[in-house]
Amino acid sequence: MTPTSDDLPEGPRPVQPTVPSNLSGVPDSAALGSTLTTAGSPFSAAPTTATSAQRPDKVKVRGRLLKLMLSMLVANVAIFAIWGAVPGILLPLQIQALVGEKAQNGTLAIVATIGAFAAMVAQPIAGLVSDRTRSRFGRRAPWMVVGVLLGGLSLLFMSTANGVVQLAIAWVMVQICYNFAQGPLSAILPDRVPSGARGTFASLSGLGLMLGSLGGSIVAAQFAKAIPAGYLTFAGIALIVIVLFVIINPDRSNKGEPKPPFNLAAFLQTFWVSPRKHPDFFWGFTGRLLLYAGYFMVTGYQLFILQSYIGLGDGAVAMMPLLSLVSLVGIIITTLVGGPLSDKLGRRKPVVIVAGIVLAISLLFPLIMPTLTGMFLFSFISGLGFGAYQAVDTALMSEVLPSKDDFAKDLGVLNIAATLPQTLAPGIAGAIIVAFGNTYTALFPIGIVIALLGAFAVLPIKSVR
Repeated sequence: MTPTSDDLPEGPRPVQPTVPSNLSGVPDSAALGSTLTTAGSPFSAAPTTATSAQRPDKVKVRGRLLKLMLSMLVANVAIFAIWGAVPGILLPLQIQALVGEKAQNGTLAIVATIGAFAAMVAQPIAGLVSDRTRSRFGRRAPWMVVGVLLGGLSLLFMSTANGVVQLAIAWVMVQICYNFAQGPLSAILPDRVPSGARGTFASLSGLGLMLGSLGGSIVAAQFAKAIPAGYLTFAGIALIVIVLFVIINPDRSNKGEPKPPFNLAAFLQTFWVSPRKHPDFFWGFTGRLLLYAGYFMVTGYQLFILQSYIGLGDGAVAMMPLLSLVSLVGIIITTLVGGPLSDKLGRRKPVVIVAGIVLAISLLFPLIMPTLTGMFLFSFISGLGFGAYQAVDTALMSEVLPSKDDFAKDLGVLNIAATLPQTLAPGIAGAIIVAFGNTYTALFPIGIVIALLGAFAVLPIKSVR
């Protein structure tokens, strides 16, 4: 009998592991050959051996699960609109206004790098705190609300910054606070969605991510002359949406559940993804890190590329929304198709690899056609590749997490592979630009190589087809 979403609880049910866990809550390497399953459970922990790869059971998406999926789409739009608006539009414009065009590349690189390290540390810590939280509202909702509330105050501080140091401090605060909201939000996928519906769920989540990122850049361009108002607008939207999310999709109280044991040394080791203990997670992490880096090295500098490389000058800001819309068309097409297709086929890796190759091909167009036409082709084709990749890779990674007891922490570590390139790639790109004589040409071939490495990094994964 095919399970339906109405059979699923509002929150996660406890799952008893078939093998003991160590103090960190992460199974020892010998335990990784076992599949952790419980009848009626909304999730199963990912197997990690070649012999344990299997086709996930199909699940009908309706009822509470459908409501959760649609709510997740909107929540991702709200959170990722900030990541699309601030580092891509508002922050570069604010830096340009503070230091001028001559120093903008180096300054953006420094500020982005500082923020990247803040994000890298914040998400796993947020996940750990969330995993260990016990409250009548569950373990995710409290931190999601606190994160967007403090994040909004941080954006307010950012809007008033009148120097680079103040701006960098504010950006670090923004990264930390919104990652405390984003980490627990991401954990809802393995917490409450059965494996057979994760491709569809990831497609909708990925669509929300991209709608938010691109929509954020489109809306942010309208605030080019009123940057503080832009910051406050995105802060308000995120606060309202996340509060509504936790009201509409309440988690079960876990007030009486025991807390898992905590080991500081073991937690610090999670910042290193061990290829020996968790090879599938390692390769998935590496692939996402590389592909995102290749993509965001270019998109993170798109405003300056349009201004200088394409030669649009002041007209670049007005062109950003159009490029985002073109990219969005490609993303919607493949995001809505990719996840359900991978669920139907029971295969994730081929879709991920093809999507990565398509994204790498898109980077050829600005290189061989340094014109606005080349940028439009890049935007559309990269949208096709990135949309499919984001949807299906998210489903794949949900099935190779090291431990069912530490979903949020492990997703926090995984999200380093997504957030680190988004925030650090502009810094790396700035260094490449400076190294090659303040020209943007070298970004594209380097991005192609990195994206291809990321696409094929999933080949060694054994537990997912």
